[in-house]
Order: sequence, then structure tokens, then C-alpha cells
Amino acid sequence: MLTKYSLKMPRAVFGGENSMDNIAEIIQKLNAKKVAMFTDKGLRKLGLFDMPEAVVKASGVEYYVLDDLPAEPSYMAVQAVVDEFKKSGADLIVACGGGSVMDAAKLASILVTDEYGVKELLDNPGMAQKCVPIVLIPTTAGTGAEVTPNAIVGVPERELKIGIVNENMIADYVILDARLIKNLPRKIAAATGVDALAHCIECFTSNKANPFSDMYALEGCDLILNNIEKACDDPNAMEEKNRMQMAAYYGGLAITASGTTAVHALSYPLGGKYHIAHGVSNAMLLAPVMRFNAEDPSVKERLAMAYDRCCHEAERVSTVEEKAAWMIARMEAIVKHLEIPTSLKEFNVPAEDLESLVESGMQVTRLLVNNMRKVTADDARAIYTQIL
Repeated sequence: MLTKYSLKMPRAVFGGENSMDNIAEIIQKLNAKKVAMFTDKGLRKLGLFDMPEAVVKASGVEYYVLDDLPAEPSYMAVQAVVDEFKKSGADLIVACGGGSVMDAAKLASILVTDEYGVKELLDNPGMAQKCVPIVLIPTTAGTGAEVTPNAIVGVPERELKIGIVNENMIADYVILDARLIKNLPRKIAAATGVDALAHCIECFTSNKANPFSDMYALEGCDLILNNIEKACDDPNAMEEKNRMQMAAYYGGLAITASGTTAVHALSYPLGGKYHIAHGVSNAMLLAPVMRFNAEDPSVKERLAMAYDRCCHEAERVSTVEEKAAWMIARMEAIVKHLEIPTSLKEFNVPAEDLESLVESGMQVTRLLVNNMRKVTADDARAIYTQIL
């Protein structure tokens, strides 16, 4: 665990009933003249963008919608949206969407300059400064992108996803409104929900774990393990959906204070090369990586601590080994119940690609160094083999 630690957070977070109405107050407070609204075409089709757009429109301010962003975008696709944003002349960003939309908006907020772009930030993320204030509104209970200083983009020439980390990308305002996730398709709710679970348990078992991250990671784990199935299965389970939205936010805070580990590191090539949804690739790797990590006594002890917090069953186990095993089994049960793929065969990934996966995964040193148990190329090969 870290002996020195810090936590940087948004200026304000609005949640609960009618939280969307706060957009109008933010516009007035900042005296914004033109708002750039980031979303994507899929969300507009589902009607999830209607609510924030209506509030911005009612405020009387001029606004411009940018919705031409593909899922799991490359850095070139994000740069195209950033360039369009720069032409808009907007002085406030309001982003409503999943991780890709929010990450693109965060990058736009620090890339008003023409001196450098997204590509340059891949190697030197610290050069950018915030130029435009930003409001983030998540439409999934998963990525935690609304609170992190991270933006994830695909790098096709490396067949990998890379995280750009810059604290200037932390949102100024966050709005958590569970109405936006009420009608989210079960498939998306499931994958993003397990992504949030990965954030929480990885940060809790990270080399960078600390009292700040532990507080949010444990609360997030507790909420997810005891609400995710009903939240995904029942469109009307608003109480559980609200808890999932809070848990995803806590997972993002845990990332900001700590950091994810080998689950995310080894999942990046799956998104970068095969365009497998981020939450799905994490769900595939969650149990295999945690089972590998649990061979380390420190990780096993931490999983047992998580059990003590999250298990509310009448019959409880007592030993550290049993508690750690219960946690891993519970994660597997959730992935199975939510019908998330657990094999790369479903994505036509050939077994011959194993070595390229290992090579790409081992490049994600930013996250692998956080893993309490050292991951060698042989270890990565064994983990990938389990899901091939």
C-alpha cells in the first residue's frame, strides 16, 4: 500500500431526484455563451440524450451537438471530434454518454490548442492544460469516466488501447441521474457493471491501494455484488440502478486514488485489436486474473477483507482461503448470470494469436506495475490460454 496518497475530485457532484436540472444552474453560474454537447448516435436513438438536451435548450443558451463518435474509438476518431469541437467556439462542454463519449469530451477540454493533439498526448499527456470547463453525465453504471483523469483511446498501429492520464481532465461537474440508465439494454448494463466491479476490486488489491481508494473501492464492491443482477434484469429496479450508478462513481474515485491492475492491462489488447467491448474483455479476465493474484498471500488477505465487507449471507465462511475463494466464485457467478461471454472463441480470435496478445498485454506496464503479484510473459500466456 502507498504511504503517501492523494485524491483529486470534481468541483461538484449532483445526484438524486431531478439532478439533471442542475445543468441550467451551471450554465448560469459560468455565464456560458455556447455549449458543446457530446454524445453518440446510438444514445440519441435510444432517447437518452433527450433529457440533458431539453435542459440546455430551455436555458436559452446556444448549443452545438457532436455525436459522430464510434464505440471504442481510435485516437484518430477522437481527434476528428476534437477538431470539430474547436471550430464550434463553445465555452462549456456538456457530455452525456458512456466512457468513450466522456473520454472524448475530456480530451477536447484540454486540446483547444493547435500546437498538439491526441497523438502527442499518448507519449506526453502532462503537456495539456484545461481550457474549457466540463460537465459529465454518465449513461451507464460502469466506466467511472465521469470522475477519473483518464481517457482511453485505441492505437491501431499498436493493436492496443492506451490510457492518457492528466489531472486537468477531471470534470468540473458531474451529474448522476439514474433515469438515464433505466432503459439501458441489459447487455450493455451487464458489461459496464462488471467493468465497475473490476475497477473496485482491482484498486483494492493494487500496489497503489491506500485509505482513500479502499474506502470507495470497498463501498463500490459491496453495492455491486449485492445489486448488479437485479439492476440489469429488472428495468424498473430503480433503487438498485441508483446504487449501481453510485458504485460506478466510487469505482472511478478508487481509480483516481489508486489504479487498476492486470485485469485491465491484459484486456487492452482485446479491445485494441479485436474491438471487444471494454467491459466484456474485463469480465472475461476478471476471475482468471484474480485467481492468479490470490496465490499471493497479500492479495488473498485483501480479498478476505472484501468478503467481510460485501458478503451478507446468513451462512458465512471463516478462513482467509475460503473468503478469497468465495469472492472469486461470486464474480464468476455474476458474469455467468449476466450472460457475458467468457471465451474469445465467440469473437473468432484464433489460438495462433496467443503470442501477439501476450506481447501487447506486457506492454501495458502503466497498469502491470500496480499488480501485487508480478505478471511475467509466461503468466500472461497462461491467463490468456484460459479464455482462448
